[in-house]
Amino acid sequence: MPGEDRTWQVVNWCDPHDGTLLVADSWRVVEGAVRGLERHRARFLAGVGAQHPAEAQTAARFVDEAIAALPRHGDWFPRIELRSRGGGVQWWLRLRPTPPTSTEVVVATAPRDVRTLPLVKGPDLDALLSLRTAVQPLGAGEAVILDTDGHLVEGAYSGLMWWHDGVLVRPADELPRIASVTVGLVLDAARTAGVPLEERRERPEELEGCEVWVLSALHGLRVATAWVDGPALAPGERAAEGRAWLAAAAAAVPGN
Repeated sequence: MPGEDRTWQVVNWCDPHDGTLLVADSWRVVEGAVRGLERHRARFLAGVGAQHPAEAQTAARFVDEAIAALPRHGDWFPRIELRSRGGGVQWWLRLRPTPPTSTEVVVATAPRDVRTLPLVKGPDLDALLSLRTAVQPLGAGEAVILDTDGHLVEGAYSGLMWWHDGVLVRPADELPRIASVTVGLVLDAARTAGVPLEERRERPEELEGCEVWVLSALHGLRVATAWVDGPALAPGERAAEGRAWLAAAAAAVPGN
């Protein structure tokens, strides 16, 4: 990414592990519309502020230029990155077509918590992928991270919510995790709709008979249809409501 006297450089191929990933963020762009784009921008800037405060001003300019460069047609899943390399930093915008998405997923408990910086999206992405890979032989598509006392925290690449007796529940706010943009959008819409909300410290066995939502920028809202060696889950009877909330949150990329 440019400094004061540089311009964007288009690269047709690059090593995704080139340098050390410090901060990253991604979102889905469908025909020029994004859910929670300003929240993604704020989360990335907060991560840069925590990791490289000297780059805060450059970060804001970079994000704005990256947003201006987003495609206005098609289905895309771009990622913005700050990487360290050779004693300096590099800024990247990766324009990626959206991979296959789904509305349902089987989950499994992660074998361990690999996070080193749980509040910043980016540094732990490769390690989190290893958790998802570890549960795939079990038939699961997402790994659920627990704290040292066995309470639900988040998915490897997702936020978690569940319905308990008419209450929409999320993991306790004090449990350190990435601030999920998609969870935040659902929370705002649920408050507006008058849905009872709670944050709780709960273990997997306490979700017996609950409808569980697995939320991310890529997939939106997926219903957890099963938990490997875990609680029996309810079908996604309220999923359509949650997806409608997310659809209503989509807005045109600035400059469309």
